[in-house]
Amino acid sequence: MSTDGNKKQFWKRNAAKVPGSIQHVYGAQHPPFDPLLHANLIKAGNKPPPTTPGKPKKATTFQEFESITSDAWDVGDDDDELLAMAAQNLNIEVVMETANKVMQRHFNLKLTSPVCLSAALLTHPVFPSPYTDGRLVKSHSEAPIGSPKESAGEHAALHRQRSLPHRPPVIPLVARMADQNTSGTPAMTEREASRLDKFRQLLAGPNTDLDELRKLSWSGIPRQVRPITWKLLSGYLPANAERRESVLKRKRHEYFGFIQQYYDSRNDEHHQDTYRQIHIDIPRMTPESLVLQPKVTEIFERILFIWAIRHPASGYVQGINDLVTPFFVVYVFEYIEEEVENFDVSSLQEEALRNIEADSFWCMSKLLDGIQDNYTFAQPGIQKKVKALEELVSRIDETVHRHMQHYEVEYLQFAFRWMNNLLMRELPLRCTIRLWDTYQAEPEGFSHFHLYVCAAFLVRWRKEILEEKDFQGLMLLLQNLPTMHWGNEEVSVLLAEAYRLKFAFADAPNHYKR
Repeated sequence: MSTDGNKKQFWKRNAAKVPGSIQHVYGAQHPPFDPLLHANLIKAGNKPPPTTPGKPKKATTFQEFESITSDAWDVGDDDDELLAMAAQNLNIEVVMETANKVMQRHFNLKLTSPVCLSAALLTHPVFPSPYTDGRLVKSHSEAPIGSPKESAGEHAALHRQRSLPHRPPVIPLVARMADQNTSGTPAMTEREASRLDKFRQLLAGPNTDLDELRKLSWSGIPRQVRPITWKLLSGYLPANAERRESVLKRKRHEYFGFIQQYYDSRNDEHHQDTYRQIHIDIPRMTPESLVLQPKVTEIFERILFIWAIRHPASGYVQGINDLVTPFFVVYVFEYIEEEVENFDVSSLQEEALRNIEADSFWCMSKLLDGIQDNYTFAQPGIQKKVKALEELVSRIDETVHRHMQHYEVEYLQFAFRWMNNLLMRELPLRCTIRLWDTYQAEPEGFSHFHLYVCAAFLVRWRKEILEEKDFQGLMLLLQNLPTMHWGNEEVSVLLAEAYRLKFAFADAPNHYKR
């Protein structure tokens, strides 16, 4: 029958992709060696024996296909048997030699290999600080690793790997960025140690020069001094060192006075809606490993409820909840050395937890004081900033702007969240913390400079945006930008571009600054 003939032709054409064939499992960092994918790596070396098939034999009839795939969906196959079947298609000597090379190379590179994204991010920032001569400071991670031949082979392997299914690497909540020492205690370079020493000398004086502190902080703050630096730059602590202890004591006592005065009212009829919304929003926050700890959830609920009660003009608005997290994480690191995603916050002493909670509340309040019109009725601040972003992008990159206009993409549809959450839903937390180092060092960082960061962030995806040819594709891209693996290097470049835009468009309309 013609129908049977068509079936046979179909299976002939598609036999290479039939279900039931052995599929390799790819790990987070290195795929297994496969002669089919790495043929160029074994041309000069040992080749598989002639009897070893280079690719599976294609089924030429439906009966052959059926016999090959009869166990495709069987349950309970022995793993050892499957491995033995897979091994028949591999040259064992080549596999072992390649595996040894990969293991040795991984051991040698450890935290510096660009392949090992789950272990580390790039070290030194690359951007011109507004307080330097504008030269780019290159990262050590950009130095060539191994021979040119090895680099070329590695690049080719990575290129092939992109088309293969793989499990995304697990990146620490606050990655081990040596330059910023955000998490853990990696060995510091001479440059890093010198920067840390400059911070410590400046902070040790009787009266901290805040202008000089901002200059140092613009290019990132070392983890060891980030808590005290953030408190000073936010205005929570005074520049005078002698007054700091008394101010901390007074402000922490004042915060817990608010708890005693207001927190019991959370179940009152006129407050219960606010508390219920906070209670709903916190589990939606990231990182889940942190915010879903019961002790952390309680702390966040108190901070957000007290802020809402004390700011009736805006009350609680979704998005404010995200702004607690960076402060909380930074102030937790004042008491621990471990990575926060592996740390049980409830194991901290009660006094430490109270200090972290009060400090997070006051610093978040200082931040929101500068952008409160983002959260008042109808959120006029955000609407003005989104309109300013649209006008700014039209001047920076008219092609991107017209492309989105052509497909009827409104800036409010994607940039509202950028303004409401200060890009926290677009960037990993480690990037947000690094970004906020600069925001707190920059005049009007959260209210004004953030606009230029958003513009630079949008244009950063120019190629991807122009490749999308419909509304749905553009919206999916803009709401799910691939920043999972971003770290210091990418944030530093973003900040450098935002700083350039700030001065290149200094004649921008006044509403950019509102």
